[in-house]
Amino acid sequence: MTFSSEMVDELNLLLKFPHKSLLQGLKIHHDAEDSVVSAAKRLFDKGITTLPDGGYLTDLGHELMEHGQVIKLALTAK
Repeated sequence: MTFSSEMVDELNLLLKFPHKSLLQGLKIHHDAEDSVVSAAKRLFDKGITTLPDGGYLTDLGHELMEHGQVIKLALTAK
C-alpha cells in the first residue's frame, strides 16, 4: 500500500504542528491552498485535531505527529 496524495497532505500538515508544546496549535486560514484546507478537515473528521481549521492535536494527533517525525528523520538521514 502506498500513501495517497491526500495522506501526504495530511502528514505534511501534521508535521507543521508545534511539537515542543502541547499548548500550541495551528490555524488554517480560509485563503490557504485547497489541499491544506481539505487536509485539515479530514484530520478533524478522523479525531486527530480539535477543529476543522486546525486547532490543537488530540492525543491521537500527538502520537501520529511523533511517528511522522520519526519517519521524516529516517528518510532524511544520510
